[in-house]
Amino acid sequence: MTLAGRVALVTGGGRGIGRAISLALAEDGAAVAINYRRDEDAAKETAAAIQAAGGKARIYSASVEDIDADRAMVDAVLADFGKIDILVNNAGIASRGNSVHDTDPAEMERVIRTHAFGAFYVSRFVLPSMRQQERGDIIFISSVATKSMAGNGSPYNMGKAAMEALALTLYKEERQYGIHVNIVAPGLVETDMGVRLAKATQGIKDIRELDKTMPYGHVCQPSDISDVVRYLVSDRAGYLTGQKINVDGGGNIWS
Repeated sequence: MTLAGRVALVTGGGRGIGRAISLALAEDGAAVAINYRRDEDAAKETAAAIQAAGGKARIYSASVEDIDADRAMVDAVLADFGKIDILVNNAGIASRGNSVHDTDPAEMERVIRTHAFGAFYVSRFVLPSMRQQERGDIIFISSVATKSMAGNGSPYNMGKAAMEALALTLYKEERQYGIHVNIVAPGLVETDMGVRLAKATQGIKDIRELDKTMPYGHVCQPSDISDVVRYLVSDRAGYLTGQKINVDGGGNIWS
């Protein structure tokens, strides 16, 4: 599944799921622009790992909810690489697990701006370049939270639902330009955010304690997500757009 000659921008690409996606796309031949917000060291380490393996990668700082920072980031990537024909909207933050009654409105706005506004801004800025390429791909990393809409998570549920609405609108608009738009929705994944979630909801210190209760005997790994992304942006998925793939081992098959 060669991606040679293509350029990918991965938001939140230095850690967790974003890191796995950056590494996977680079392994398949893409040059990778790694966005980060605060953890510059992690972004540098991910870029260094790609470069050590013979790939091309550079890092770019921007908080995706900041429209001016997004514009500057995309301009910098285009100046460095000449184009962007793969965008992975991965950057995200968790909500604090409170009820609507107890949620700070500022938290609600911050989470929704990151997931929905940020994805809108970055997508909008990459489209002019992407439309000029033979093929474009935009992947939205959502969550199975939009299936259950569980209580005590309204900011996150709302942010991911708005992100999915954007994706399902965008694919209809951009198909005429050869651009594929798809959604990947993980369940619980072993990342820093996943570990904190498991600790808060399950009261456990080691997320791998959940292996025995998980599909196929293990908690979902970042590479399980990146493998789906690398397929969706490849020629093997040349007739797929407007799709959502839930990567959760089938979830609760008894429900």
